Amino acid sequence: MFRQKFWGTLLLSIPPIVWGPMIQHWFGYEAPGGPVASRWVPAVFGTLVFGYGGWVFIRGAIGELRDRLPGMMTLISLAITVAFGFSLAVTFGFPGSDLWWELATLVTIMVLGHWVEMRSISQAQGALKELAKLLPDTAVRIAGDRLETVPVSELHVGDVVLGRPGASIPADGVVKDGTSDVNESMITGESRPVRKDIGSRVIAGTVNGSGSLRVEVTGTGEKTALAGIMRLVAQAQSSRSRAQALADRAAFLLTIVAIVAAVITAVGWSVAGKDTSFVIERVVTVLVIACPHALGLAIPLVVAISTTLGARSGLLIRDRRGLEEARNVTAVFFDKTGTLTRGEFRVVEITTRHGLAAEDALAVAAAVEHDSEHTIAQGIVKSAQERGLRLSNAERFHALPGRGVQAVVDGRTILVGGPALLREYGVQVDPALRAAIERAADRGQAAITMIEGTSAMAVFAIADAVRPESREAIERLHAQHIEVIMMTGDSRPVAESVAQELGIDTVFAEVLPDQKASKVKEVQQRGKRVAMVGDGVNDAPALVTADVGIAIGAGTDVAVEAGGVVLVRSDPRDVPRIVALSKATYRKMIQNLWWAAGYNIFAIPLAAGALAPWGIVLPAAMGAVLMSLSTIVVAMNAQLLRRAKL
Repeated sequence: MFRQKFWGTLLLSIPPIVWGPMIQHWFGYEAPGGPVASRWVPAVFGTLVFGYGGWVFIRGAIGELRDRLPGMMTLISLAITVAFGFSLAVTFGFPGSDLWWELATLVTIMVLGHWVEMRSISQAQGALKELAKLLPDTAVRIAGDRLETVPVSELHVGDVVLGRPGASIPADGVVKDGTSDVNESMITGESRPVRKDIGSRVIAGTVNGSGSLRVEVTGTGEKTALAGIMRLVAQAQSSRSRAQALADRAAFLLTIVAIVAAVITAVGWSVAGKDTSFVIERVVTVLVIACPHALGLAIPLVVAISTTLGARSGLLIRDRRGLEEARNVTAVFFDKTGTLTRGEFRVVEITTRHGLAAEDALAVAAAVEHDSEHTIAQGIVKSAQERGLRLSNAERFHALPGRGVQAVVDGRTILVGGPALLREYGVQVDPALRAAIERAADRGQAAITMIEGTSAMAVFAIADAVRPESREAIERLHAQHIEVIMMTGDSRPVAESVAQELGIDTVFAEVLPDQKASKVKEVQQRGKRVAMVGDGVNDAPALVTADVGIAIGAGTDVAVEAGGVVLVRSDPRDVPRIVALSKATYRKMIQNLWWAAGYNIFAIPLAAGALAPWGIVLPAAMGAVLMSLSTIVVAMNAQLLRRAKL
């Protein structure tokens, strides 16, 4: 609308400028039609400009006054209405010089400024449109032995769809057949393709790699993860922050200041004996240059850009105040299981008899455990797979309930199990292996021994594996002078072991679910501004109690709803990134508030004619240019937020 208004207003503004008597005098020419045309052409087209381009501002002012919140539209309307009324009076015989060409250029520049503002906000909020484009229009549904192409809107939970190489996944689902690498960067911010095989979950809108996948639909339409992300982005962009409230108050006060300054200007120059046209032009210029146009853009544009920037990086802002408060955080609580750790067992230490390589021992143990469904056994198998070890085929697998398993690998009979297995078989354990078993016990870890004959060959310390990203996350938080606290229901030896490995400052162990919120309050009472990071139902009270609740997106819906910020990835490194985004966003807000309002300290006196005794007078149109320039500076400064390093 403002683009069309601008071009229409620009065309209508040409005659008032060309036939304007002052313009003709300045440039030394005579417009066609002589004095009669110079009197009526500017008046006719100036009125058209006022009605066509200026009506949007008058309508906005009526709304502001109805809400008792005079602001930007009120000031613009006052300025153009005063200029229009005075010029109309002069045209019909009132003494003075009309302001038709000034009115026309003023309205044109104001419409241009609004066009720039709306375009900037629209671009910043473009993330929602881009997210919507991620979903394909159609899907290939598998119906028995045939394939059928159907609109995505016709998919239902339980349908099986085909994910062809290079195509977008049409709905959330679980892989039923096939293996492929899926690009999830547009949803999670993860730059590397994620391996998907049978049982893996896939997200609507992500792009399949070179493999073919058969996916059972678990969520469509509004129930997909993508739709949830879009809702959070829209909610965050519409939510109000403290800085926005400050900008609104500043705009209101600036409006009052401008009106008072305009009245003082009118009275002052009238008392000084200046002619009416000079006084009116000074009043119009004051009203225009003090217009809080840039203030109306300063915060919303930063909000839109920061929210978009966060969404593209896997940081979803549910509550603007959560992001705003993150810059003040001085202590971060991490839940251990599933946040700092994988929530899955892995081999964290391998001790072997002399002459046996650690990886060879792990490969043999994983081969023996391959067919076992026990969680610790699967931890050994996954540890071997993650290290890329080749596993031999195990024969004559036999489970030993409560003790371990037995199998034949490459012709060797191997047993793998815990302390009960050692006692039953009277196994000889070397001092080095015995020390490894005791060390694991001290840490609260499971010690699994691999046995051949009557001799212990290796000891594997099994524990909830620490995420490889956790150490970097904590180092970055320490670099930001933030205390790191771990809170867990696990025993103290287990908690202390993880804390020592990661360099965590404070540990709260053996904490019951209903005690987590009280621990957060305890730290808050020490004067700390606290962020809580969690992913479970029992974390929700602590997330709400903390100054900033950060929910892991892979966690439960309850935790996500309790958090002010949601991390799409289960990556603790996103926590210091949230703090960095908060600080960068706040800096831009403050900078924009100064650019939007601070220049009025000099601009209003200049517009009022403070330098007129020295021959320096600011035309109304130039006042509009300066006002619009401040809007452009604010818009450009906000765009620089995209360069922030998170």
